[in-house]
Amino acid sequence: MSIFEGVMLICFGASWPISILKSIRVKDVTGKSPLFLVIVAVGYVSGIVHKVLYSLDWIIILYIVNLIMILTDLTLYIHYSRKNRIQPVC
Repeated sequence: MSIFEGVMLICFGASWPISILKSIRVKDVTGKSPLFLVIVAVGYVSGIVHKVLYSLDWIIILYIVNLIMILTDLTLYIHYSRKNRIQPVC
């Protein structure tokens, strides 16, 4: 277990709730990149796989929590981008 890996995941994880709350509050995802979100999610999945195969410890919980948050943000992106596209123009 590396304390530095834990600190990195905590720091990265601190940004996702802010992003999620902003999406929910303003109901707009302009400026967000779904490709970026998917790339980061793949990174978290890779970290989880590494932990399971080579170094299982409590840090895996941080990877899982971060993955859940990024998938939540991606789900909000999909939801609000579809919702904003189908609104009629007055």
